[in-house]
Amino acid sequence: MSTRTDRRRPGHLVEGTPLPGPIERIAKGIGLTIACALVVLPFIGIISTSLATPAQVTEAGGFVLFPTGIDLSAYRSILTGGVVTRALGISLMVTLTGTMLSITLTAMLGWALSRKGTFGNHTLLLLVLVSLLFSPGLIPSYLVVQQFGLLNSLWALIIPTCVSAFNVIVVRAFFVGIPAEVIDSARIDGASEWQLFVHIGLPLSKAVLAVVGLFYAVGYWNAFFNALIYISDASKWPLQLVLRTYVVDGAPLGAQDLGTSEAPPPQTSIQMAILVLSIIPIVLVYPFVQRHFAKGMLTGAVKG
Repeated sequence: MSTRTDRRRPGHLVEGTPLPGPIERIAKGIGLTIACALVVLPFIGIISTSLATPAQVTEAGGFVLFPTGIDLSAYRSILTGGVVTRALGISLMVTLTGTMLSITLTAMLGWALSRKGTFGNHTLLLLVLVSLLFSPGLIPSYLVVQQFGLLNSLWALIIPTCVSAFNVIVVRAFFVGIPAEVIDSARIDGASEWQLFVHIGLPLSKAVLAVVGLFYAVGYWNAFFNALIYISDASKWPLQLVLRTYVVDGAPLGAQDLGTSEAPPPQTSIQMAILVLSIIPIVLVYPFVQRHFAKGMLTGAVKG
């Protein structure tokens, strides 16, 4: 067996390497089980508490790991048209609009930077790299948003972060890797630069754009700091700022906030229901995108 072949095989399969003993395998299994439990049990507790009956939540002191019954009153309370429902709609709108705008601008900028010989290519690429290394800071960013009249506007949650320099570099690396023969043959057939981008660049870049789109979507969905700074009207708060206010800071949610006249469930149940609601969209989207991760994240990493 050659040395080159040995380097490609796992350590326990290389000839002469002893297999791990039973004690070592048991120790690894116990360690992995504990690590998985530390990650999974909090999520189980959050979901269980949001579904437990008010009596059981009160009896357990606010945290239920295994509910004896299912009660959806916490979810009905937060989805009756109050502050949480409004914030959920705002977050969905910001995430969908921002993600589509970000993917479009990132793909177009990445394509432009990948075309050698275009006007201002090196200067623009340098500016992108500088923005990747240096942040303008909070006060200059706030002043720019203020000068553009975006304070207390939902566009303040989208425009300042709509293009990520890191994502632009990743997309550019993919476009640079497209064989020159493909581009040249399309040019010979009379394709314009826009047609090259639409009919060649975009169809070939589905994997990397899916990964970049997920990065943007998660960023928009989880962002609360920009809303905290730029949005003073509580009716325009996204879900993550509501989550921070009513879950992290512990502010109580009354019947008026929930948009109902009935007595609300325990605050812990409501808080856990809001937390579950903030996790569900990303959990639902990830399985459809994860198959592109390996290809998308390795784009431009290997040449040869």
